[in-house]
Amino acid sequence: MTKRKKSGYELLKDMCAIHAPSGNEVAMKDFLLDYIKQHSKNWTVKPKVISGKGFQDNIILIFGKPKTAMFAHMDSIGFTVRYGKQLVKIGGPVAKNGFTLVGRDAKGEQEVKLKITDSQLEYEAKRDFARGTELVFKRNWREDKNHIQCCYMDNRLGVYNALKVAETLKNGAIVFSSWEEHGGGSVSYLQKYLQEKHNIQQALISDISWISDGVRYAKGPVISMRDSLIPRRSFINRIIAIADKNKCAYQLEIEGSGGSDAKELQMAEYPWDWCFIGAAEENVHTPDEKVHKKDVEGMIELYKVLMKEL
Repeated sequence: MTKRKKSGYELLKDMCAIHAPSGNEVAMKDFLLDYIKQHSKNWTVKPKVISGKGFQDNIILIFGKPKTAMFAHMDSIGFTVRYGKQLVKIGGPVAKNGFTLVGRDAKGEQEVKLKITDSQLEYEAKRDFARGTELVFKRNWREDKNHIQCCYMDNRLGVYNALKVAETLKNGAIVFSSWEEHGGGSVSYLQKYLQEKHNIQQALISDISWISDGVRYAKGPVISMRDSLIPRRSFINRIIAIADKNKCAYQLEIEGSGGSDAKELQMAEYPWDWCFIGAAEENVHTPDEKVHKKDVEGMIELYKVLMKEL
């Protein structure tokens, strides 16, 4: 029997199967803490790991003398069981009849189908889940020479990027945050800690954007000049100049909607600069989110340069 060759994205594949909808990021936090414990001894700098009491289900990694922080949210979209077979959304998942969802309660795991009736979200199943059970898209990993397709690229890819950058990072902070998909809530106190303990005042948002009429596959990661928020232009100009100097591929994105962990940074009392940078995908917030491998690798390359030179 021929041994199946690993793709190089096994870590990303594993993370796409972790149950971590907004508000219940514990499994993702535990996975990351274990991964960091096992692998950080082989990184260029072994970081100080900050988690536990006072940080809820979030993690901060401190490398050397940090000047810039990377933020990657751990949570994902999903659904919460209401009464009977009713569902309410966690964040903004796309809802279509027939999507396969999975969830676990005291009676065990169950695979169900999403059903839309008279504008009401429901699930079809042999039995009712307990109230409050979270349902998420079932992982269906598809990979070819150029593309990866699966649920929860948003934001397992942002987390994957952060872990790859961590391998060679000498000075910087990496933050794994929570609640981003459902309005946020953790970034403000994580920012406060970084400001007061390490005097950090600038951040990169490691997250996922979308393919559009101005953003294409295989053209590099997106440097967002604006979405629903507008970052400080002088900071964006610095990032573009560094990318150009190092001949990093990128695409400039301009949108009027969308958001990220940057919202809490910009609305906080501290004067932080920030920029959203990430690979673009199709089929956002569905079981079929699709990214191009060139954009993934370009994202990692650009972040490594920026974390070194900003």
